[in-house]
Amino acid sequence: MAAPVLDVAGLRFAWPGSSQDCLRIEALRVQASESVFLYGPSGCGKSTLLSLMAGVLQPREGHVTLLGQDWAGMRAGRRDQHRVDHVGYIFQQFNLLPYLSMIDNTMAPCRFSPPRAQAATLRSGSVRAAAQFWLTGMGLSARDWNRSVRDLSVGQQQRVAAARALIGDPALVIADEPTSALDEDRRNSFLDLLLSSCRASGSALVFVSHDQRIAQRFDRQLQLAQINHADTAMESEP
Repeated sequence: MAAPVLDVAGLRFAWPGSSQDCLRIEALRVQASESVFLYGPSGCGKSTLLSLMAGVLQPREGHVTLLGQDWAGMRAGRRDQHRVDHVGYIFQQFNLLPYLSMIDNTMAPCRFSPPRAQAATLRSGSVRAAAQFWLTGMGLSARDWNRSVRDLSVGQQQRVAAARALIGDPALVIADEPTSALDEDRRNSFLDLLLSSCRASGSALVFVSHDQRIAQRFDRQLQLAQINHADTAMESEP
């Protein structure tokens, strides 16, 4: 079997000041093109685990590797570059740059990552054309592409955040409740584009949601409580 895109082994994580682990995960692997639906009640540690997958947080024990590289073995600057090169992250709070337009926010990862800029250009002919492709796929009208994201609705901002994460075919796409502000039709269209694009590009996808209606669309459904053996799991989010 090919090496996994994401490999979690012997992970132990505790928040500063806590004497107990909130996450204890022995093993979790995600392969290229695989889509994983991760679920569990609020506060069980889903967002914390996503941050560990992306190298934003570091475990006190164990390993989290992306494309064979252990996040803990990198200096901060190298982690940042590895993340922008290989991770597309759809944040729950979007984290868009308020002083940039819709299309400039979408292109932002490619400005900092030559590999993603190259992949976007190979897919669409240019980074701008790739951004236009993703924005169109998200149902966002061309007449709004140059608007500041500060002027957009919550649903529009959520779709821009998704387009930004997907541009440049990152190896791992992490999606933290990305459909929470979308109506049913837009949610279904979004999922169609997200799942088909990740399969086509070989991107691994970890998707967190409370919406059990969409779980069967993913290759694997994973309840966090099934793999997290920490006694304080329900206290994991600060």
